[in-house]
Amino acid sequence: MNRATAYREIIVVLGVSGSGKSTIGAMLAKHMQVPFDDADDFHPIVNKEKMAAGQPLNDEDRTPWLETLAYHIADRSRQGGGVLACSALKEKYRKALVRYCSSPVRWVHLDGSRELLEERLSDRQGHFFKPHLLDSQLDTLEPPTYGWRLDIKEKPEAIVSQIIELMKMEKADFGLVGLGVMGKSLVLNLASRGIAVSAYNKPRTGEERVAKEFAAAHADRDNLQVYDDLPQFLESLHSPKKIMLMVSAGPAVDAVLDELIPQLEPGDIVIDGGNSHYYDTKRRVNFLREHGIHFVGCGVSGGEEGALKGPSIMPGGNLDAYSAIAKYLEAIAATDKNGRACCTYIGEEGSGHFVKMVHNGIEYAEMQLIAEAYLLLRERAAMTIEEIAALFSEWNQGELQSYLLEISAELLPFKEGDDYLVDLIYDAAQQKGTGGWSTTAALDVGVPFSTVSESVMARHLSALKPLRVIAAAKYGRVCVPDDVDRTSLVESLRHAYASARVVNHAIGFEMIRRTSDQYAWQINLSELARIWTNGCIIRSGLMEDLVSAFEKFPDTHLLLIDTYVELLKAKRQGLSSTVAKGIEAGLSLPVFSASVNYLNGFTAEQSSANIIQAQRDYFGAHTYRRKDKSLDQIFHTDWTKHS
Repeated sequence: MNRATAYREIIVVLGVSGSGKSTIGAMLAKHMQVPFDDADDFHPIVNKEKMAAGQPLNDEDRTPWLETLAYHIADRSRQGGGVLACSALKEKYRKALVRYCSSPVRWVHLDGSRELLEERLSDRQGHFFKPHLLDSQLDTLEPPTYGWRLDIKEKPEAIVSQIIELMKMEKADFGLVGLGVMGKSLVLNLASRGIAVSAYNKPRTGEERVAKEFAAAHADRDNLQVYDDLPQFLESLHSPKKIMLMVSAGPAVDAVLDELIPQLEPGDIVIDGGNSHYYDTKRRVNFLREHGIHFVGCGVSGGEEGALKGPSIMPGGNLDAYSAIAKYLEAIAATDKNGRACCTYIGEEGSGHFVKMVHNGIEYAEMQLIAEAYLLLRERAAMTIEEIAALFSEWNQGELQSYLLEISAELLPFKEGDDYLVDLIYDAAQQKGTGGWSTTAALDVGVPFSTVSESVMARHLSALKPLRVIAAAKYGRVCVPDDVDRTSLVESLRHAYASARVVNHAIGFEMIRRTSDQYAWQINLSELARIWTNGCIIRSGLMEDLVSAFEKFPDTHLLLIDTYVELLKAKRQGLSSTVAKGIEAGLSLPVFSASVNYLNGFTAEQSSANIIQAQRDYFGAHTYRRKDKSLDQIFHTDWTKHS
């Protein structure tokens, strides 16, 4: 690779007059084989005459000069980079210089003693800048807190060599593609941990200035480079390259990979941090392996705030690839109560995205449970929003503590004028697909997934708002007695909520266990619960308890562990009573209902499935087995010949 393509950034050599920025800049540009510009050459004649007359420039004088330079730097950026010598004394001048620039900008501050500066200026002949103006420049100077500061007492050749060595060392350790909400937050998280990071956002229609504006907003971070040119982005990374994709799941991931693969080398690692389907991840793992490139499907949970401050991270794929990126992912992850990163290797293939998908399914059901509890309290117990918020806040202080309950208590009393905002929100819930995917996956594996599937269907039903309005008018409300014992109802609901949460988590974790067995992923449920104790949306006190429960009983269904058997035996009646009262009042409680139905079915020694098997055999000769015979034996009956 020649130097013309190795160096693409803009370098600004700054300092007061006499610091040698023109000399150093010209030598550096020659070494890099890029154009050199001296900002003094861009001063309008009126500025030069003013300085020649011994008068310092003010901000009004500098404004048109800085604007001209900003456009020129942007041109150099598009043409492949360059070096500019410019005083750039104030922070606002530096921001003005790079406002239109699409390439990363490196700042080299040449600094030295007043005595040396004065000596150099007195030796300079024929320059329009007068030596006595040095005081005004030193008074104006706001030294940058970023970039490289070099002492001018060294010879120019030595200073240039220092800059070149610093540039070699400054390649980024980690790259990220996609500056959406989560991508921006993760980039800033990485940079805040002292990791040298490069970010790239494709300048597609509607996103032409995303990279430029993000770069300008964080120009003070000297370990962060931002690009809207893919080759420049890739050139900025150390090899083997470690690149995280934060783009929409589906075709967008494949489109980025199509662009990346021809420019990557064997041993490079691509991490998909979006909500991709685990089947797609498995396919991509195999496809990139053919090119010698590692692919890691990585679930990330925590939303915008979590991505910025510390999410829960679920990487799956090749173990060696994870080992190479572990220090970066663990550095940006949330930490558990013992200070360990909420990030762990999940397993091979698409296991990381699979557990994130199930995480989201559990999340769907937990959100629906809170919504149903709110509905019951408001409609049946006639509680005000303020009272419900206070109750949720009280629950959140004890065994029911969770992030979702916490935010629900906080959002309920939020007002817009005299109205509660929740009352103004259109009641049609949206979803991104992961809940539906997890339901489909449960069908594929043959695992009951009722709480999650019902929460997904509840969102679909909510979307039928126009039809619901018509139906409500036609059917009217269910007539129920007005004599409600609020205290009793609230206590039953608390027990119901505690029970349903355990059932929902049991369903989710059992789905993970069964799928892990099917694909030989060897997922550690205790370790998975641990990384879900902080950073992610479903963090809770219950999740904290599940860490030790699965550590002690790794192969046991959660509802068969004594702690939860006792809990459900004590609170089960509250769950049944709550569902009965809600249904009687004409309220839709799909996840509470699914919880009690799952629990009743799970704890029933004799189910009604014998009737199903008889029916199947009657109309389709599908056969059946018998309780009074060996289960290895298969039977069929001609039911029409019953005597």
